[in-house]
Amino acid sequence: MTRVYLATTLAGLARLHETGGVPDDAERFVPPGDDEDSEYDALMTAAGVAADLGGPGRRRVVVVAELAGADDPVTFADVVAIHADPDDRPADADPDDDLAWFATQEIPDLLAD
Repeated sequence: MTRVYLATTLAGLARLHETGGVPDDAERFVPPGDDEDSEYDALMTAAGVAADLGGPGRRRVVVVAELAGADDPVTFADVVAIHADPDDRPADADPDDDLAWFATQEIPDLLAD
């Protein structure tokens, strides 16, 4: 299995939750190795892109999926976790701050924040 990190927004996460799929053009980041540092670097690179997608002061959202191949379509069933800024993140927070981890069953709560 290949773990991929997809940069998105809360609106993009809502679309994934409603439609069950991620658009094919969603930017993906694949760690070069399966070690913790490689995965963290891929996560934070995706978080940086998510910040650009959402605009200043918006929550960064990264969808984590496990796929047979890095270029395979991503469905909701492939999603293993969501990383996002906590809802109480200050607008002037450092863009390199770590993201909070959310299980897939927490997506409705995350979207309601």
